[in-house]
Amino acid sequence: MEGLIQGAALVAAPDVLLAIFAAAVYGLVIGSLPGLTATMATALLVPVTFYLSPIAAVATIITASAMAIFSGDIPGCLLRIPGTPASAAYTDESYAMTRKGQPELALGIGLWFSAIGGIVGTLALMVLAPSLAEVALSFSTFEYFWLAILGLMCATLVARSSPVKAIAAMLLGLLVSCIGMENPAGTPRFTFGSPDLLGGIEPIPALVGVFAVAQVMRAMLLPDPPPLERRRFGSILSGQWALTKRYPKPLVRGNLIGIIVGVLPGAGADMAAWISYATSKRFSKEPEKFGTGHPEGLVEAGAANNSALASSWVPALLFGIPGDTITAIAIGVLYMKGLNPGPTLFTENASSMYALYLIFILANIVMIPLGILLIRASTRVLHAPRAAVMPVILLLCAVGAYAVGNNLFAVVLVAAFGCLGFVMERNGYPVAALVLGIVMGTMVEQSFVTSLIKSDGDFLPFFERPISGLLAALTLTALLWPAGVWLWKRRHGRRLPAGRAAG
Repeated sequence: MEGLIQGAALVAAPDVLLAIFAAAVYGLVIGSLPGLTATMATALLVPVTFYLSPIAAVATIITASAMAIFSGDIPGCLLRIPGTPASAAYTDESYAMTRKGQPELALGIGLWFSAIGGIVGTLALMVLAPSLAEVALSFSTFEYFWLAILGLMCATLVARSSPVKAIAAMLLGLLVSCIGMENPAGTPRFTFGSPDLLGGIEPIPALVGVFAVAQVMRAMLLPDPPPLERRRFGSILSGQWALTKRYPKPLVRGNLIGIIVGVLPGAGADMAAWISYATSKRFSKEPEKFGTGHPEGLVEAGAANNSALASSWVPALLFGIPGDTITAIAIGVLYMKGLNPGPTLFTENASSMYALYLIFILANIVMIPLGILLIRASTRVLHAPRAAVMPVILLLCAVGAYAVGNNLFAVVLVAAFGCLGFVMERNGYPVAALVLGIVMGTMVEQSFVTSLIKSDGDFLPFFERPISGLLAALTLTALLWPAGVWLWKRRHGRRLPAGRAAG
C-alpha cells in the first residue's frame, strides 16, 4: 500500500501530468496520419525524454503509444485508410459503418473498447506479470513458427471474397517479404541489382500504398459515392454501454487474446488485432454480417489492441525483453533513466512500478475526452469535397513514407503498391491479406529456418514440444476444418436425395 501511495505522488507531480497531456495530444495526431505509426510516434519522442524526469519520460512513451494505436482507427473509419498496421485488420468493417451513416458509432466503439482493453491489460500487467512472463519465456522458435502460421490463416478468415483469392493475396505478401538480404542466409533475393531493395520491403510503405494510394486512384476513376446525410454528429459514446452488454464474450475474448499475444516478444498489437478480428468472425452467430458494418468484430479487435499494448510491457519490465517495437524503444529509455528492467525493479523501485501502472490507467482514461475532441474535429472531412481531400491524402502518404526511413525510395514503393492494390481490388483480391503476408513473412521464415537449425533438420520438435504441439494441432484443425465441412456437406447432400427417393 505504501508503494501505491508513493507511486501516486510521483504521477501527481506537475511535470508528469503535463507530459501525459502533451504526449496524449501528440500521439492522437501522429496516429491519425496515414503512415505515421505508433512506433514512429514513440521513436520521435526519445530525444525529448533526455530532458525529462524518469517517470515523466516513461509516461510520454506509454501515453503516446496508447493514443496512436487508437487514433489509427480514425482515417480507417472515415476514409478507408488505416493510420496504423493494427487498424488494417478491421478498416473495411469500420468504413462500411461510415457508409451506412454510423461514423460516430464506429469511432465510438474504437475509443470506448480501446480504453477498456488498455485498462484490462494494465490490470493483467499488475496481477499476472510473473506468471505470464514465464509462459512467454517458454516460447521458442518452434512455437513462434506455429503462432505466425495461425496469424497468416487469419487472411482467409477475415476475407469477404473467395478464400482462394485471399490465400493467393497472402502468398503474394509472403513473396514480397522475401525481398532483400535480411534472411537467415544473408543472401540477396529478388533485388535485381538494386541496392535500395537490399533492406527488403518495409510493411509501412506497402500498407500506405495498397490502402491510401489505391483509394486515391479509385477516387480519380469512380464517380463520387452517395453523400452522407448532413446531420448533427451524434454522441460518440452513445450506445457503447449497450454494446458492452450485448457483446460480453467478444469483449472478454479480445482482452484475453490481446494479453496473451502482447506478452509474446515480437507479436504486438498488430497480430492481436488480426487474430481477434478473425476469431470474432469465426465464433460469431452472425458471420455473414462481417464486412457490412457489423460492430461485433470492432468490439473484440478494439479491446485486443490496447490490452496487447499494455501486456507487452510484461517481458520488457521483468526481463528486458521487448514485447514489440514500442517496448524495445521504451527499454532503452528505462536504461537511460536508471530504471534497469529485471526482477529487482519490482522490489527496489516498487513506487516507480506503481507509478507506471497508474500512468497506463490514466492514459486510457484521458484517451476518452481527448479522443472525442479529435473525432469531432476529424469528421469534418466526411463533408469536404473529394477534390480537396484526395491531394492532401496523397501528400501525407508521401511524407509519411519518407519519414519512416528518410528514403525517397519508400515514396516510389508507396506508388507501386498503390497500383498493385488498385489492380487487386478491381479483381476481388483482398489487400488486407497481402499486408498480413508482408508483416508476418519474416517471422515465419526466420522461425522455421532457426528451428530446423536447432533440430538438425528434424521436424519432430515442431510437434513434440507441449506448447508447440498444441499450436500445431490448432493450426492443422483450423486448416482442415473447412475441407472437412465441405466433404461432410457433399456426402450428406448426396445421401439425402437417395433417402428421399427410397422413401
